[in-house]
Amino acid sequence: MSFEEKLAKLRELYTEQNLLTGIGALLGWDQQVYMPSGGAETRGAQMAYIGGLAHQKATAPEVGQLIDDLAAEIPDLDADDDLAREIKLAKRNFDHSAKIPTDKMMEFIRVTSLAHEAWTKAKTDSDFAVFQPHLEKILNLTKEMVSFFAPYDHPYDPLIDMYEVGMTAAEVKSIFDALRPRQVELLRRIAEKPQVDDSFAHTEYDIETQKKLNNYLATLQGYDWNRGRLDETVHPFTTGFGLDDVRITTHYYLNMPLSAMFSTLHETGHALYEQGLSRAYHNTALGGTNSMAVHESNSRLWENVIGRSKEFWRFLYPIAQAFFPANLGNVSSDQFYRGINKVTPSFIRIEADEATYNLHIMLRLELELAMIEDKIQVKDLPELWMSKMKEYLGVTPPDDARGVLQDVHWSGGMIGYFPTYALGNLLAVQWWNQMLSDLPNIPDEMAAGKLDSILTWLRENVHRHSSRYTAQELVRKVTGEGINPDHYMNYLTKKYTEIYDL
Repeated sequence: MSFEEKLAKLRELYTEQNLLTGIGALLGWDQQVYMPSGGAETRGAQMAYIGGLAHQKATAPEVGQLIDDLAAEIPDLDADDDLAREIKLAKRNFDHSAKIPTDKMMEFIRVTSLAHEAWTKAKTDSDFAVFQPHLEKILNLTKEMVSFFAPYDHPYDPLIDMYEVGMTAAEVKSIFDALRPRQVELLRRIAEKPQVDDSFAHTEYDIETQKKLNNYLATLQGYDWNRGRLDETVHPFTTGFGLDDVRITTHYYLNMPLSAMFSTLHETGHALYEQGLSRAYHNTALGGTNSMAVHESNSRLWENVIGRSKEFWRFLYPIAQAFFPANLGNVSSDQFYRGINKVTPSFIRIEADEATYNLHIMLRLELELAMIEDKIQVKDLPELWMSKMKEYLGVTPPDDARGVLQDVHWSGGMIGYFPTYALGNLLAVQWWNQMLSDLPNIPDEMAAGKLDSILTWLRENVHRHSSRYTAQELVRKVTGEGINPDHYMNYLTKKYTEIYDL
């Protein structure tokens, strides 16, 4: 075969893999949104079967040979052109996937599928014992899969690399070590000041009206409803089955309206990224995404940097008051702005304010590292969680549902994912600062309810690159420097100095 024929064949095989991956994602979405709990075992078998087929396709000797043949004909595999990038990433993906036996991958999918249902019940009943044996299986399987990637500097390296290509435990810890003392000091200064009033956020808000407001928010952000939908689930998430079917979910609470609102802003940020990926890269190694930090930077940008800004609510607040006149009619816009930015240590990560959020992530990273290093056992997690929450945030969750069971990630086997949330926070501010430098009129446009310039900038500078760059490569390309905590801390300090008169 000629070079062109081999490349076409490789892309044909990638298309097949993507079809199977999309089917698997659809099964997973249904499990979390509509599937009756009794269907867990059958669904686990279905997802394992589809996942096994996808893994076989990805690791077939034919794929490896095609990639090697193509790589041999490319003068410089490190060149920054589309073809070199495509084959280099294809080789990385193949070498990575081929280390894991298909039967082990199928077992992992089956175990995590069953674990999700156990986690849902455990969280509902606040009973960690229901979930414990499932997490023990997941942890043992995870350690076994890590061993396939030896040698490594740290056993956590292969895990974070699954979500953040090229990132290591040492690199993450270095960034966090630079960030932690500055965040703790900011929190100390805030704690010395009078607290803001957010009582308006703890009254009853009609659920059906919340749904209407959340739909409006997603539309305002630019979500394409012809290629997506919004549903309800226990733990909000975004998933896609292809470029033209990207779905979001949220969760509504009668007495916590901000929860669904900011979750929807967050998940829509994820979805906008997926909907903006390059069609030119579709069904190639460059399609999709390879950095959850970049993914989370999009969601955290929309949720916090934009969604908790004065300019955003200058336009939106009168609309929110019209939706909820009894709740917000007598609440000033200034009180509302301060209230949605209230800083107070909380039990729940996804409800955490910007100043404390990263501490939730650092806590989880510490526990994950200890589990992978065999320093702690799964049965000890609830007690350790409580003590770490007290150490990091000064609060102790009253039960496991608001403690160790609050996140869905471990039930899905996603050990290594959590650091990307904090990295995403840092990137979000770096995108924002560069965006304001490029388009200084954006705050005025936001105050007028016009967000299209924001989305256009993200499409051009972030979304269209798909998997072409790692997070560090992309942020250097867009801003001229790597991931830098200074931008995030400057943003937080400026914002909370004004709110709390520091």
